[in-house]
Amino acid sequence: MVLPIYLYGHPVLRTETHEVTPDYPDLDKLIQNMKDTMYASDGIGIAAPQVGKSIRLIYIDVDVLKDDMPELAGKKFVLINPVITVDQTSKTISREEGCLSLPGIHESVTRHDRIHVKWQDENWQEHEEDIEGFLARVFQHEYDHLEKTVFIDHLSPIRKQLIKAKLMNIVKGKVSCDYRTIGYKPLKKK
Repeated sequence: MVLPIYLYGHPVLRTETHEVTPDYPDLDKLIQNMKDTMYASDGIGIAAPQVGKSIRLIYIDVDVLKDDMPELAGKKFVLINPVITVDQTSKTISREEGCLSLPGIHESVTRHDRIHVKWQDENWQEHEEDIEGFLARVFQHEYDHLEKTVFIDHLSPIRKQLIKAKLMNIVKGKVSCDYRTIGYKPLKKK
């Protein structure tokens, strides 16, 4: 089932995420729904907060980019409770990023080129891998969502100021998407 994507300004994108346990209700269904949602939205990665769930779960599929980057062929990951350690000695690379939760915004983000990742897959098998290049960027981008961060948080104050009007339009619901969305909702006062 295709779920709506939560947009910039919605509190769930800035809410602390919690580890997933094997008894999490309907986890297999949620993973499939996240896959369906990401594919319907033409994304290459999606994190649980983007579908309104404050849990540590990511799905990545970069296989679609294999024609331009052959090293990405067949690269699909379900990451439960991932932990990323950035190799601070690796070079940094600036590259344009976008996000399903920030439609219409694409900005150059500087990230380290090499990371170390530990995670569990959908069968609760442990994985540990050194990842580099574009795939490391995608992992870091999605991992940021689990850490209450979106890619624009990495921009300079000047760049943030230059896109402020676009961000406000997203918050105000003045954005057009080819996929279902849920925008900012003020918290109800008690």
